[in-house]
Amino acid sequence: MSQRTITGPGRAAAAPVPSRRPLASLYAGNVRAVVGRGLRATWSSNWAIMASGFVEPVLYLVAMGIGLGSLIGTVQGPGGEQIGYASYIAPALLAVSAMNGAVYDSTWNVFFKLNFARLYEGMLNTSLGPLDVALGEILLALLRGALYATGFTAVMGVMGLITTPWALLMIPAAVLIAFGFASFGMGITSYMKTFQQMDWITFLMLPMFLFSATFYPLSVYPEPIQRLIQALPLWHGVELLRQLNAGVFNAATAIHVLYYVVMILLGLLLTTGRLRKLFLS
Repeated sequence: MSQRTITGPGRAAAAPVPSRRPLASLYAGNVRAVVGRGLRATWSSNWAIMASGFVEPVLYLVAMGIGLGSLIGTVQGPGGEQIGYASYIAPALLAVSAMNGAVYDSTWNVFFKLNFARLYEGMLNTSLGPLDVALGEILLALLRGALYATGFTAVMGVMGLITTPWALLMIPAAVLIAFGFASFGMGITSYMKTFQQMDWITFLMLPMFLFSATFYPLSVYPEPIQRLIQALPLWHGVELLRQLNAGVFNAATAIHVLYYVVMILLGLLLTTGRLRKLFLS
C-alpha cells in the first residue's frame, strides 16, 4: 500500500497516511503519459520501420495471392465454398501483420528501453506504476496494429477481396490479435538480457508464420501436427479473420475470441508482475 507524508509549518513529518485508491502501488491512472512519450519518439525516429512492417505482408499478398494464386485457382473457404487463393490467404496475412506490429513494439522496442535507455526505471521513479507502463506500451503496440489492420483491409478492398460487410470486423479483430501478442511480448522480453536471447523471438515467430495454416489448409498436416498448430496463437487469429472475411460464424468463432481474451489477461499479469519485481521490489 502506498503512503504519503503530511508536513506543516513548524512541525515534523506526521505519520504516513495510507492511500485509499485501490492498486495505488501498481496503477497511477496516467497511461496517457507513457503513450504520449511513445508517439513522439515513434514520429521522430521509427516511422520508416513502422511502414516496412505494413509493406511486407502486402508484398506477400501480391506475390503469393496473385502470382501463385493464378496457378492454384480456388481452395475451400471457411463456409465450405470455393474461394480464390488470394481471398484465402489475405485474412491470414492480416493476422500476421497485426502480430508483427505488436511483437516488434513489445519486444525489440521494450528491450532497448529496458536494458539500454533505462527508460522504465526512470518512469517508475515517478508517480507512474508498473501497470501504467505496461498498459502504455501495449496501447502503443495496439495503435500500430490498428494502423496495419486498417491499411491492409483497404488494400484487400482495392483488390476486390472483400465480399461481405462483415469483413470490416477484421479491423477490431486484428487489434484483439495484436493485444494478445503485445501483452505477452513485453513480459517475455523482460527476461531477455542479450541480443542472442532476443533472436529466439524471431526463431519462434518464423515457423508460426509459415505453419499456422497461413498459406495452405490445416488438413495437409498429420493429425498430431494439426493439434500442435491449433495450440498456436497465430492459428486462432488466422481462422478468426478468415471466418469474418467470409461472414461465417459458429462456435469456433467464440473459441478463437476467448483464446485471445485469456491470452491478454495472462499477459497483463505477467508483464505487470515482472515490472514490479524488476524495479519496485
